[in-house]
Amino acid sequence: MVNIDLSGKTALVTGGTGQLGRVMVRTLAECGANVVIHYNSNEEKALELRDEIRSLGRHSAIVRADITKKEAIFAMKSEAEGELGPVDIVIANAVVQYAWTSVLEQAPEDYVSQFESCVMQSVYLAKAFAPGMIERSWGRIIGINTECAMQNDPTQSAYVAGKRGMDGVYRVLAKEIGKHGITVNQVAPGWTISERDRENHTERSEGYESAVPLRRRGTDQEIANAVVFLASDLASFITGAFIPVNGGNVMPTI
Repeated sequence: MVNIDLSGKTALVTGGTGQLGRVMVRTLAECGANVVIHYNSNEEKALELRDEIRSLGRHSAIVRADITKKEAIFAMKSEAEGELGPVDIVIANAVVQYAWTSVLEQAPEDYVSQFESCVMQSVYLAKAFAPGMIERSWGRIIGINTECAMQNDPTQSAYVAGKRGMDGVYRVLAKEIGKHGITVNQVAPGWTISERDRENHTERSEGYESAVPLRRRGTDQEIANAVVFLASDLASFITGAFIPVNGGNVMPTI
């Protein structure tokens, strides 16, 4: 029987209170991991999730940090490991939100925010957590990318620029630290159904779904399932991968 068992591991999820992050947090805990929940402003949700994870018999802590700042990420590491010990699994899920528009109209600051929250967050997380993983000869670094990085559709430019830059960092990092038993991978969601959609009854989008080979939108749980798989020993020989979880809406080529 195939089983995902993360018992004895500690995971950190940046953007852990977000629509996708909260389901990753719950699923990691259900698979046995202790979980550090990063948040930026939604402390109420972070506390709710922490208590939910503890009710499952796991250890959990919350940490607030600006993931675009190196000092904040290193302080987050100290706080997280002070409460739960070494972090084995790092999931870079947080990203700055902004209003999308055309290249000609997009504010330059939006490109900066995407670079900082996609590329530099990934770099700072690696600098903070990879050395400990190297010492222990085990680790998982998982970035949440997007199908948009392959679509390159109008109004996506700042987001695509940030995520494609993130992709480059992850591919190089996978080659640099693989010899230490650390895998580095990316999950690229499509337009995903989340708790917000269920509350607002906005799960369906016939225009989008009609172009998806599986003819539906994915769910937040399906994204979390891919994350815990990559975090587990079932994926011990997968690294440097960019895995779309979008029903085939975009397909990497060889």
